[in-house]
Amino acid sequence: MKKFLALSTLSLAALTAASAVQAEELSVVGSWSSLPLYKQYEMPFWTETLSEVSGGDLTATMTTHDQMGIAGGDVFRMLSQGVFDVGMTVGDYAVADSAALEGLDVPLIATDAATAQKAVEAARPMVDDIYKDVFNAKVLAIAPYPPQVVFCNGEVSNLEGLKGKKVRASGRMTAKFLEALGAEGVNIGFGEVPGALQRGVVDCAVTGAGSGYNAGWWEVSTHLITLPLGGWDPVVTAINLDKWNSLSDAQKSTLESAIKEKFEAPAWQSAQGALANDIACLTGTGECTYGDAHDMTLVAANEEDLAKAKEVLISEVLPEWAERAGPEWAKRWNDSVGKVTGVELTLN
Repeated sequence: MKKFLALSTLSLAALTAASAVQAEELSVVGSWSSLPLYKQYEMPFWTETLSEVSGGDLTATMTTHDQMGIAGGDVFRMLSQGVFDVGMTVGDYAVADSAALEGLDVPLIATDAATAQKAVEAARPMVDDIYKDVFNAKVLAIAPYPPQVVFCNGEVSNLEGLKGKKVRASGRMTAKFLEALGAEGVNIGFGEVPGALQRGVVDCAVTGAGSGYNAGWWEVSTHLITLPLGGWDPVVTAINLDKWNSLSDAQKSTLESAIKEKFEAPAWQSAQGALANDIACLTGTGECTYGDAHDMTLVAANEEDLAKAKEVLISEVLPEWAERAGPEWAKRWNDSVGKVTGVELTLN
């Protein structure tokens, strides 16, 4: 009997050791550490939720690209090299490596979160292929920042007022869009914007309303144009393909279902009413539910501005992108994102 108990104890220890060996700790690099997407969704998911739903089979150590001191554009390049296992940042930061990726976040095709989510879901097969081929990575999730609006340090009353101004763009297509409107698109990192606005290096800057609130852009801006000129700045979460292939089928299934249900879905759901609250907090024109309200001047979008902006988008910006991305990607965009948003790109 003693011999049987000893063998049983050894067998249990062996099983426990084997389980411990199979458990995976992922090294994860998140998006901007100061913004709500990271604080409310990314960090809790990777540091708490994933371990809970997997029973400890999947855990993570986490930092962010700004805490590491690396540029947003380097996140997926470093991910492709296996420097870390999982990376997440704005898709627009990676368009230097793939012009086709610009089609994920097109200005003004979605003026509400529901439409933006449909557009992202339609673009997902294209994004999956880009990340596999360009970054040796598998896309796990795409979640939104708030709509990308315009902060100006100086008086502006409508879209026409941006003509001749230097405007920090949130992505390459947004920069092209601003230039088509007669503004000068300027490439400045998110963290450098407050100083640039204060010193007059730029007159205006595009970012999410909530991002601008949390980063204190209201301290160096006077006017807020609420037309979503910069799209929704989707944040892509991807895992190094070699790491993904090393996971067991059970771990893959757990990770995919958990990130969809516990991270991606809640992030999109909260985006539905985020803009109205962010505007209230920036302008004091409503109830601010998460902090002190400020007194920026609200420049509401009008029908004339919206019509002009969409005309420029369809006649100039999208055709220019299609030429750079190539006919195959342009057709795929037309057949997917174009169909769900009602925007048709004329193909040569």
